[in-house]
Amino acid sequence: MNSRIFLAIVAVRCRMLLQYRAAALAGFGTQLFWGFIKVMVFVAFYASAVSEPPMTFAQVLVYIWLGQALLALLPWNVDKEIAEQIRSGGVAYELLRPVGLYGFWFARTLAFRLAPTLLRMVPMLAFTYFMLPWVGLAEWALPPPASSAAGGFFLLSALATLLLSTAVTMILHISLMWTISGEGFNRMMPGVVPLLSGLIIPLPLFPDWLQGVLFWQPFRGLADVPFRIYSGHIPASEAVLEIGMQLGWSALLIGMGVALLTRARRRLVVQGG
Repeated sequence: MNSRIFLAIVAVRCRMLLQYRAAALAGFGTQLFWGFIKVMVFVAFYASAVSEPPMTFAQVLVYIWLGQALLALLPWNVDKEIAEQIRSGGVAYELLRPVGLYGFWFARTLAFRLAPTLLRMVPMLAFTYFMLPWVGLAEWALPPPASSAAGGFFLLSALATLLLSTAVTMILHISLMWTISGEGFNRMMPGVVPLLSGLIIPLPLFPDWLQGVLFWQPFRGLADVPFRIYSGHIPASEAVLEIGMQLGWSALLIGMGVALLTRARRRLVVQGG
């Protein structure tokens, strides 16, 4: 797909999704509430730890608040409009567009991940970085990046996370062509993605015998990598390799998505009409 067409689709879709400000405000309030609960849980954990944890409490705070700010970026659901097009048979009209279906859906999905994240991220970062110290909760506030290099690599890693999350979501969208309803993914992924990305428990806190498996699975690139780069737990000297792994998984999943869509188009049965 032409890059100008791709960017135009992303821009139009983002403008539409950015109109849902009331929903974003409600999401911000909910995520802030759960963020405080998680902070209190880890305050108790660190107060009762009998040995030195592999992460400092400040690094865990980064995990918590960035996780709440970027929650909508994770591939834990599918675009209901795409799911409805597949279920109703409207996907037949999508196949008639003068652009590749994978590229068109990828642009839509990227905007689907990006726009809601931007609406919630800005107030969350502002509140946890500036407001918490102002109200006397500096020890619970989002710390600054470990260094200027960590901040720069974090931004690059966050962009790689957006690409990876879009690639995972595309696999989910294409898989809907073999199902009647997409609700199965909407029930399964909210459990799988937060656990394997580290949002429930930071991955370094898992047992040592699991670290090898957790290191090589793709969901780690959705949260664990960018958050640990920000906090300095992954040093800047290793950040390039970690971002390369994110991009590698993205390329692999995009290739899988293209192959799945090619096969699905050959066997597609349109329901409705």
